[in-house]
Amino acid sequence: MTAEAVADLTGRRALVTGGAGGIGLACARRLAAAGARVVIVDVREDLAREAAAELGGEAVAADLTDMAAVDALDCAGVDILVNNAGFQHVAPIEEFPPETFAAITRIMVEAPFRLLRRMLPGMYERGYGRVVNISSVHGLRASPYKVAYVTAKHALEGMSKVVALEGAPHGVTSNCVNPAYVRTPLVERQIDDQARVHGLAPEQVVRDVMLAPAAIRRLIEPEEVAEAVAYLCSPQASMITGVSLTIDGGWTAH
Repeated sequence: MTAEAVADLTGRRALVTGGAGGIGLACARRLAAAGARVVIVDVREDLAREAAAELGGEAVAADLTDMAAVDALDCAGVDILVNNAGFQHVAPIEEFPPETFAAITRIMVEAPFRLLRRMLPGMYERGYGRVVNISSVHGLRASPYKVAYVTAKHALEGMSKVVALEGAPHGVTSNCVNPAYVRTPLVERQIDDQARVHGLAPEQVVRDVMLAPAAIRRLIEPEEVAEAVAYLCSPQASMITGVSLTIDGGWTAH
């Protein structure tokens, strides 16, 4: 049996935020391979259109820090929501720009909430729904200099659990996937930021700072995260809800 057959999502409509690159694009590809009709929402319109053309899906350009844009998204018929969009900023709290803190929490907490409140009634009516939140090891642990990201991911964890409890009687599951550092452009930018903050060379940051808490010291591939997302959307995972699935190389085993 192929991996696609295990997660047979034929006829399901999946919306992936931040789906034009990195983890989001890997998730969009994996869900499309399982038969889902994928809607890629991303602020980068050209990349979203390229991805949608590759997958035979739909591209929607939207800035998810703009709540009017979030509320304008077509949520009809969405069976699977992958809340992936986000960004990072690294700075000590006393130097952290309040406007950046607000933007990070809007895109990673308020936007998912606004999407959920519009999508859940349809999921309830159809008796099926899968909500997968791309959280992070930082949704379970904290690191210095990442106050907005850590705060937002912890909030997303709580929201996911509430959705799991409310959605259970209606065939809707809600889970978080919690990777450590994934090989994406966002992480590559973090390496440079951390190097500046810590006064280290980039290769030292990866070895001595980013991967120091992990037992398996390598970057995670986006496809590894996408495989977990596809499984959580499958019929075989219908009893898994309200959990945080870590893909962290043993980071949280400490």
